Amino acid sequence: MSYDSYEDSPIYAEGQTTDNSSRNLMIGLVVLGILMLAGLVAAIYFLLQPGAPTETVRDILIILVAFEFLLVGLALLLLLVQVARLVNLLNNEVRPILESATEAADTMRGTTQFISDKLVAPIVKVNSGAAAVRRALDLLRLWVNK
Repeated sequence: MSYDSYEDSPIYAEGQTTDNSSRNLMIGLVVLGILMLAGLVAAIYFLLQPGAPTETVRDILIILVAFEFLLVGLALLLLLVQVARLVNLLNNEVRPILESATEAADTMRGTTQFISDKLVAPIVKVNSGAAAVRRALDLLRLWVNK
């Protein structure tokens, strides 16, 4: 199966989908932030209308604390989403790579064992026998020459 261009390949399309979902998430968060800020401004405006100043300050501080809790909740939600994406990446990308590397190492181990048993060991035996014969001949020459 061939593709006309890189953009037609499934890998590119998968990355493009991830980029689109990230962009949509970011747009949604920006819109949510703008709406929350508008609500905060409206609440402060309506609370600053004539009334008791102590109650107004208290109410404004309660709204600010609630807004801060909302931001912390959103940050935790984003953290949860990122952790879920990391787990997904580990399960779908890293684990197959590690399994492939383990399989390659096992294959290499078997190949080296086979080469050692079938090629290296016989050559070492032949060389050691040849060395023994050579040494025996050298000793015979020395003994005959005396």
